[in-house]
Amino acid sequence: MMAATWATIWISALGIAIGFSLGVPIAVASLRGRAWAAVYISFFRGVPMLVQLLLAYYALPFIGIDLPAIVAAVGTVGLCCAAYMGEILRGGFALVPKGGVEAARLLGLSPRQILLRIQLPIAVEAMRPAIINEAILIVKASSLISVVGILELTRSAQALASSTFEPLPSYALCGAIYLIINVSLSLLARGRAV
Repeated sequence: MMAATWATIWISALGIAIGFSLGVPIAVASLRGRAWAAVYISFFRGVPMLVQLLLAYYALPFIGIDLPAIVAAVGTVGLCCAAYMGEILRGGFALVPKGGVEAARLLGLSPRQILLRIQLPIAVEAMRPAIINEAILIVKASSLISVVGILELTRSAQALASSTFEPLPSYALCGAIYLIINVSLSLLARGRAV
């Protein structure tokens, strides 16, 4: 079960990193009223992640895109996370004082420098609890990736319960591991060292 726990952690971490990286341009595009950002956010927030996983792994081969299970899983988790991160960061960007942005422009900073040095740090700090909450939701949703055949924590618990015919200890251990991971993430939201 330890290997499955690590698989859950690193797949979740990769998905969150992809989600955050893509969430920044999605948030900027959303603030600028770009239609593609609204469509992207609506699709990935409106379609359950389970359906997204099934589409990525089972439907894409029909149009010639045959992804390995791990790529389909990490990609889907990352793309789904990006929609939520985009909305979270959009809210954070709205909290950035306009005076600070204007001052940065007067000092000659480029729009990219303003985004990376002023707006993004303020938005991330303001929205840290929401970002951590999304990370927790992604860790829990990672249990869905078993539908594409990846042995993660929940699937490992199912296999253990099937082989021992004792589901309670297997699922209790699985729940305890998820709890430890998510409490650790919650402590980050409160600004405490884990």
